[in-house]
Amino acid sequence: MKWASAVSTHPSLELALREVIERVLTQLETAPNLAIIFISSAFASEYSRVLPLLKGPLGGAHIIGCSGGGVIGRTSAGQLIEVEETAGISLTVAYLPDVNIQGFHLSIDELPDLDSPPSEWTEIVGVSPAEQPHFLLMADPFASGMNDLLQGLDFAYPDSVKVGGLAGIESISRSCGLFCGQQLYRQGVIGVALSGNIVIDAIVAQGCRPIGPTFRVVEGDRNVVTKVVAQASADEADTQTPLEALQELFQDLDETDRQLAQESLFIGLAQSSFKQTLEQGDFLIRNLVGVDPKVGAIAIADRIRPGQRIRFHLRDAHTAQEDLEALLKAYRLDNQDRIAPPGALLFACNGRGTSLFDVPNCDTEQFTHQLGPVPLGGFFCNGEIGPVGKTTFLHGFTSVFCICRELDE
Repeated sequence: MKWASAVSTHPSLELALREVIERVLTQLETAPNLAIIFISSAFASEYSRVLPLLKGPLGGAHIIGCSGGGVIGRTSAGQLIEVEETAGISLTVAYLPDVNIQGFHLSIDELPDLDSPPSEWTEIVGVSPAEQPHFLLMADPFASGMNDLLQGLDFAYPDSVKVGGLAGIESISRSCGLFCGQQLYRQGVIGVALSGNIVIDAIVAQGCRPIGPTFRVVEGDRNVVTKVVAQASADEADTQTPLEALQELFQDLDETDRQLAQESLFIGLAQSSFKQTLEQGDFLIRNLVGVDPKVGAIAIADRIRPGQRIRFHLRDAHTAQEDLEALLKAYRLDNQDRIAPPGALLFACNGRGTSLFDVPNCDTEQFTHQLGPVPLGGFFCNGEIGPVGKTTFLHGFTSVFCICRELDE
């Protein structure tokens, strides 16, 4: 297995594509069978020209990709960079021996309902669960059924990793570009299923840190929590409203965190019902969307159930850097007996980059610092797809790394 990545910021589509194609093919030194193209929305009027320009030089490689708010890749000097707010094209190619590559396009309106058997989901994808595929997914950001799609794919392919992102849109036309095979799509979901001699390791950096204790939901309906109790308490008399719990928590915060909580307070939902000691990556981060001071209830941007554990979280640039550093370092230490991964992809939120960190290339510099000069391509998304625990979610303000390697012998 071998990967190569290149990025160009040339404002001419033809010249930018020529540059990245020449560089990746020189690096790869063999014909690729997978090519992943990310193109900034500055080229929106020329999306229809992308695939014809790629087809000849890349031969029989399966092509997949999409438009983005920015793109990520390696320069001719070998530096991994994040290209924001300007024209950019990122091309990543791979030679994947003994890997089956199956591309597909799905219309959200034609998805099976969630009561359908797994066979209906596998039929529209065209890959058997017995092949143990992993998925790269890219979608129109206005597709309203993404959560149903991810839930359906988890149902049909419970052991498969699904990663990806929602495409970037052009500001005037509000349209995106989805490239799959030799087709340009404007709506729906595109993807590739990769099966055989390949493993995908997903790292989902949500960029938050917990504050205060973990609570158990005592009363709640749909996305509204009305009563909680601290997990450490065995006395139901300690039950209180979430607002009361939050007010107590505020008293223990320093002034910096109190100010941060006014703007960047989130809720973490524990994804395991059985794990006793919950760590930072065990929570799915969701927005706090409302507070009812009359009854002390809070509303969360997701469904909640009584018995589920929750914890308040804060997000800022420093926390986001620390979170990513810890996750990448843990991955490096867990895999130190393996050779360096051949290639990787990054699906980063539009709200990260310089919007969050004020300086460029923070996520990619941390990746290089921890894992070395691994070929990596990626784009800035309108929503990121990645797992927390064994369930796949659509995230925001997240960086999802997709690290590819061969099966262990």
